[in-house]
Amino acid sequence: MAKKKKKVWYEYLWIATSLYLFLGLFNILFAWIGLICFTVPLIIAISGGGKIYCSTYCGRGQLLKLLGTKFKLSKNKPMPKFFRTKWFRYGFLIFFLVMFANMLFNTYLVFNGARELKEVVTLLWTWKVPWQWVNTSYVTPWIAQFAFGFYSLMLTSTILGLITMAIYKPRSWCVYCPMGTATQGISILKYKRK
Repeated sequence: MAKKKKKVWYEYLWIATSLYLFLGLFNILFAWIGLICFTVPLIIAISGGGKIYCSTYCGRGQLLKLLGTKFKLSKNKPMPKFFRTKWFRYGFLIFFLVMFANMLFNTYLVFNGARELKEVVTLLWTWKVPWQWVNTSYVTPWIAQFAFGFYSLMLTSTILGLITMAIYKPRSWCVYCPMGTATQGISILKYKRK
């Protein structure tokens, strides 16, 4: 009888991702915690760790694998080859960075008083979902504006991940994830410099 492998702490990071998405529905300021998912992979890649965050520590990837494999919510079909092309992956990264820059610009406008706080989450960069039940009066408006924008990005990328997980293999999102592409790009540049 084979000995069952003991799970380590980082195999439960899917719980943190689930909590983040759930808690953000009730208090948009939890969106700030998502910066960990932006900074840690970059720090690891810059430090020479490559894409270890993606393969080992990414809670979203773990969640998609759990939903697709254990709960069988995935058709488990291979993705079309164009998703794997560098043109698509780097194009999507650039698009994602433009959306991130737009979010930062809106935060800057609120910070400078040029625009009022918009308590809205935008899904797939198109549909606006007003967050009527959230009280943000106890924080500076720009802090709340950043949270709404950042949660929009995180929720949108999760929805894209769920869609591709359902249609293709469980971790199909990981093929074109902007953070995975960015860390791969950093690793390639770091390797070329040596």
